[in-house]
Amino acid sequence: MIKINGLTKNFDDYTALESFNLSVNKGSIYGLVGVNGAGKTTVIKHLAGVFRADNGSIQIDGTDVYDNEKVKARVGYVSDDLYFFPQYNLKMLRNFFSGLHLNWSDERFEKLTELLELDTKRRVGRFSKGMQKQAALALALSAMPEVLLLDEPIDGLDPIVRKRIFEFIIEDVADRQMTVLISSHNLKEMDGICDTVGIIKKGKMLMERDLDELKSEMSGNPSFEHQPPSLDEIFIYLYETAEQKPLCKTAEQKPLCVEGGISHE
Repeated sequence: MIKINGLTKNFDDYTALESFNLSVNKGSIYGLVGVNGAGKTTVIKHLAGVFRADNGSIQIDGTDVYDNEKVKARVGYVSDDLYFFPQYNLKMLRNFFSGLHLNWSDERFEKLTELLELDTKRRVGRFSKGMQKQAALALALSAMPEVLLLDEPIDGLDPIVRKRIFEFIIEDVADRQMTVLISSHNLKEMDGICDTVGIIKKGKMLMERDLDELKSEMSGNPSFEHQPPSLDEIFIYLYETAEQKPLCKTAEQKPLCVEGGISHE
């Protein structure tokens, strides 16, 4: 469904992404994790068609994303750095977004704004940061996208709102085979909903793995307090391991596990 091959992106003298690869299956929830500055947002902005790649390909269903309005009409995107037209309220934004997305659902929009208690007549610029994030999520989910891209989607949201939003996302994945890519620092939240994780470091993909398989393979490793280990624990362990030697990967970028840990070349 989503395929990135050999993506390289430079900003002046800084390399944000280098020969970066990523693959997300249709109808799955993929968690892209990494520390600040690792390149997560740059990856998502390429998938959303905001950035043009210096090298490599970014495709959804085998079709290039950049400068392709037909592909973008199938994608819902919530950025970490939110921006709204200053004078627009949610009703005006509904009219704008509904013209961009063929599968737009007014019924979903009404349901979400009511559930989240968002005033559709109030200018979004006067919303708190948390309410603006809720508004962005309501608009993205009302587009009924085939692909949903979320960059730090739960920052500033209280636990009740997070639960409600993820219920909608999981329902759409189950019912419509929506494909989701999430970047987040909240690994505990990601641990509960992601099928697959990709760990990015300094613009390169360290590994991609089915989360349940990864936990199973890492179980028994004495480095972890809990068994099976949490995504938090695995993430820290792999980052520290990669500082010493590169992770050994198969052709499919899956780590080879030896004695409960990650083997090295």
